Amino acid sequence: MNKSYVLTIDQGTTSTRSILFNNKGEIVGKNQMEFTQICPKNGWVEHNPEEIYELTVQTIKNVINSSDIDVSDIKAIGITNQRETSVLWDKKTGKPIYNAIVWQSRQSQKICEDLIDEGHSDLVKQKTGLIINPYFSASKIKWIFDNVPNAKEKSLNNEILFGTIDTYLLWRLTNKEVHATDYSNASRTLLFNINTLKWDDELCELFDVPNSILPKVLPSSHIYGYATALSNIDERFKNIPIASLIGDQQAALFGQCCFDLGDCKSTYGTGCFILMNTKDSIIHSKKGLLTTVAWGINGKVEYALEGSVFVSGSAIQWLRDNLEFFENSNDCEDSVKDKDPSNGVYFVPAFVGLGTPYWDNDARGAIFGLTRASTKDNITAAAIEASPYQAKAVMDAMIEEAHHDILYLGVDGGASVNNYMMQFQADLLNAKLIRPVCLETTALGACYLAGLATGVFSSVEQIKKLHQVDKVFVRNISDEELDKRINGWNNAINATLCYKIKNN
Repeated sequence: MNKSYVLTIDQGTTSTRSILFNNKGEIVGKNQMEFTQICPKNGWVEHNPEEIYELTVQTIKNVINSSDIDVSDIKAIGITNQRETSVLWDKKTGKPIYNAIVWQSRQSQKICEDLIDEGHSDLVKQKTGLIINPYFSASKIKWIFDNVPNAKEKSLNNEILFGTIDTYLLWRLTNKEVHATDYSNASRTLLFNINTLKWDDELCELFDVPNSILPKVLPSSHIYGYATALSNIDERFKNIPIASLIGDQQAALFGQCCFDLGDCKSTYGTGCFILMNTKDSIIHSKKGLLTTVAWGINGKVEYALEGSVFVSGSAIQWLRDNLEFFENSNDCEDSVKDKDPSNGVYFVPAFVGLGTPYWDNDARGAIFGLTRASTKDNITAAAIEASPYQAKAVMDAMIEEAHHDILYLGVDGGASVNNYMMQFQADLLNAKLIRPVCLETTALGACYLAGLATGVFSSVEQIKKLHQVDKVFVRNISDEELDKRINGWNNAINATLCYKIKNN
């Protein structure tokens, strides 16, 4: 196929992108549009699903108009999405009955706290690999049932449907024909049993969610249906299959070609998400890691361990916007001129608590090690170093629980262009850190999966050969210096947790 393209929809938390890839995995067109962040109360984050769909269609139109291709050469559409964000909509009108409740939103925290107090944590973790937390979808659905008039009654009358954003977009793009999701997104709902690979009746009862509103669960690489709703852009879209659905972090794992046991990827964005491929092993963590489905492909499901760092790039944004340390985020790397640029300063950016392996929602940010000699450059360097320190804590837990060293770490996300941060991460881990040429690995993963389902790509072996490396980082620090830095960071973390306890 000399002229074969895959159109990928990368539906994120703040923007939607449509990216056109050729059959070498190279970007030939891209368009991005931001959408409204709705915050009705402190800690609540919502989106308008219809706005997301409309902008998705618009970005597709824009990328087609700006790319010199024939629509008939598009062989597949792939969708990757912000995970856990939950939508309930009327199955006849297509109208959402409430805004999409975003993964970040804490409005269902009381529901989760009650279930934890009632002693359901072990059951939920054994079946889902997750913890009871408002981060995931189930409590969001229950919150809508509890707070939107007639929502529960409509669900019992088979009048509404549930979906994460991938499901909602699929349903709209197929003109209401296909109500489905993939294994990776289903595994983030707290309703899906990762052992049986089915929606779990006991979990549905626990969260008071009727099974009838849930989508069909299918492989991540699969022809789900056809993009008939895009026929108004070009009639030939009705023949283009939607051939992949996958959650954004799992898509990045696939896009980084992390196909082997122990392969890891770390995405450095607003937060930091680390996944390790554990192949067919379901590892139930005792160290705060989550167990998730990586993807379903060729009749087989593979799993991953996952850890989340809540604040990564947003710490740099805070220095830029709140403290006005620099004008542009990219300028932060100018602060790391010296051999030890942080000069003994440690910055724990626990603005919204600490993620894996701590899972402490009440911890708050702190800066340690300040002296009269400390400068804003030292604080900036400490903020840059905070992401690698936090990621190391996650990966140390993965190594211990998977009983497998990390030899390969693929990196992506906006902050991965920071060479100092990437070198510091390689120093901490003593692993080969690979930054690819294409940093759009989330969209690329969905592209690969859609291409596998439609013959654009023949195998994962072919995909590996297409993977282009921009730069390799390896350890360049002494054991003595490494121990000194790690001890300092651990002291800072412990002090942050102690302050949180004393402050309650």
